[in-house]
Amino acid sequence: MEFLGTLADIALHLDKYLALLTAQHGAWIYAILFVIIFAETGLVVTPFLPGDSLLFVAGAIAALGEMQLGWLLGLLSAAAVLGNMTNYQIGRYLGPGVFKRESARFLNPAALLKTQAFYARHGGKALFISRFLPLFRTFVPFVAGVGAMHYGRFFFFNFFGALAWVFALCLTGYWFGNLAWVRENLSALILGIIVLSLLPALFAWMTRLRRRRKTCA
Repeated sequence: MEFLGTLADIALHLDKYLALLTAQHGAWIYAILFVIIFAETGLVVTPFLPGDSLLFVAGAIAALGEMQLGWLLGLLSAAAVLGNMTNYQIGRYLGPGVFKRESARFLNPAALLKTQAFYARHGGKALFISRFLPLFRTFVPFVAGVGAMHYGRFFFFNFFGALAWVFALCLTGYWFGNLAWVRENLSALILGIIVLSLLPALFAWMTRLRRRRKTCA
């Protein structure tokens, strides 16, 4: 519980923590941010790391002159691209072994074939849209690897999805993050960003639940 409390405090007061890290570590802040974005997008076990809010606050701090915006955009875009590529390769490596058991309810060869068919048709859209959805952006590239999505197509949507995500949030923070009203309510806005980014996932879950209830009725 203490760990969750600390994590929530960091997420809600990211502006203070990031400003402190920037003051303490100077140019090393770029490496710290690179690792966080890489891990959030590239490792299936770390979807809880800040993504959207981190990019927004980093852009706001860059507007104060504490970081170079060009370096920030370039390095964090690279981290997002490489993270997804790593996640894809992990899924590609683990996929065939995970889906071997015929008797398994979900992880069976038939499920693998359905996954492959889905990514052949909708993988590009799923990759691009998932960039803006916490949790999903961590798991979608992994499942794309499991489904053996064509690598050229994966790289295309991975690359442009990463650019759209990083540039949109960093530049929004850069342009608006230091307005007086925004600065005074930044913690509430960070919470709002987190809630808004989770709403599509909640809506999709509720839609699936409704359909399932209609099917069972």
